[in-house]
Amino acid sequence: MRPVAGGAFRAVLLVFASVCAWYSGYLLAELIPDAPLSSAIYNIRNIGEKPVLKAPAPKRQKCDHWTPCPPNTYAYRLLSGGGRNKYAKICFEDELLIGEKTGNVARGINIAIVNYVTGNVTATQYFDMYEGDNSGPMTKFIQSAPPKSLLFMVTHDDGSSRLKDDAKNAIETLGSKEIRNMQFRSSWVFLAAKGFELPSGIEREKINHSDNKKNRYSGWPAEIQIEGCIPKEPS
Repeated sequence: MRPVAGGAFRAVLLVFASVCAWYSGYLLAELIPDAPLSSAIYNIRNIGEKPVLKAPAPKRQKCDHWTPCPPNTYAYRLLSGGGRNKYAKICFEDELLIGEKTGNVARGINIAIVNYVTGNVTATQYFDMYEGDNSGPMTKFIQSAPPKSLLFMVTHDDGSSRLKDDAKNAIETLGSKEIRNMQFRSSWVFLAAKGFELPSGIEREKINHSDNKKNRYSGWPAEIQIEGCIPKEPS
């Protein structure tokens, strides 16, 4: 009887151990959150590896500046045309004033006038300097800008062939140093203030006469740009 009793006792222990193992597995499954097996294996394989730190994507700034403008300033960006099909752009406070998307850019000199006090756009216009007599109308447009105005000017294609002295004088009066150096298809950008003075550190004008036949525009000057921040009028 002893062997039989011993066998029965071992059978009871085996059943008891099986029940305990099942119950332990049940509790473990309840306590551990669900996760795919592949994820668990991946996590085990990556134990001990150095964490990979990813830099956050840079926040877009007004007019695509690399860094934000300080408080109480206006952001601006002027981009001349480049080649035949890369159109000029004027951006102010993240608003495209002149450009291909707005449909108001063309060959010649493109101008936008902005109220310096309010930051509102007063007028935009382009003047073909290759065909037609548009130098006079452009002069009147510039002179019509009221006091406390910002004037932004950019070229696309040619801005000099029919540019006469009346227009050159008007632009020169606003502070341009390069308007009389304009050549056929020169790339030119200019920021002017009427009725007030801009801080001396602000980039206001740039010109490019390059006609290098090896550049990407086959002899057309490449686009140039200026950008910056204009302090607002103190309230």
